[in-house]
Amino acid sequence: MRGTTMTTRPTGPKGTPSAPRTPRTTTAATTTSWDRLIEAVRESGQYTTAAEAERVTRIVLSALGGHVIGDERVDLARRLPDEAAGVIASQIPATRQLTAAEFVDNVAVRIEGATPATARWDVSSVLSVLASTVGDDIVVRILRQLPPGYALLFGRAELAPR
Repeated sequence: MRGTTMTTRPTGPKGTPSAPRTPRTTTAATTTSWDRLIEAVRESGQYTTAAEAERVTRIVLSALGGHVIGDERVDLARRLPDEAAGVIASQIPATRQLTAAEFVDNVAVRIEGATPATARWDVSSVLSVLASTVGDDIVVRILRQLPPGYALLFGRAELAPR
């Protein structure tokens, strides 16, 4: 065998060859954190395919990325898979904060065939998974930055006025 080193094969009981060990390497087939995030969104939003869940996730994260700023944006990106963090971090900060309803309408415009109702479903599917992924402390900090009404999109009740 050219270019390889020969080693003895491990043996099991009574000298029988044991199953080869699979090296721990990351391949395209290995489930990544991004894949787990997309699968969670697919389940939450009851999307038929992972591709549909990924498309919606990218759109919602890009919309959110323009509205979360400062340390909260940095901390959010740190807690997300690299691909999701890149989508958030690549957005230019919005010049004006949108109300929650305007945010949903903004997402609806980006999703072909979406209505305000389906866009609200999409936004809530992604943001509720995001909330469970990144943890309560950062979600609370993000909600303090955003206008009232966003808590419901993150799957939370907004119990007290700000």
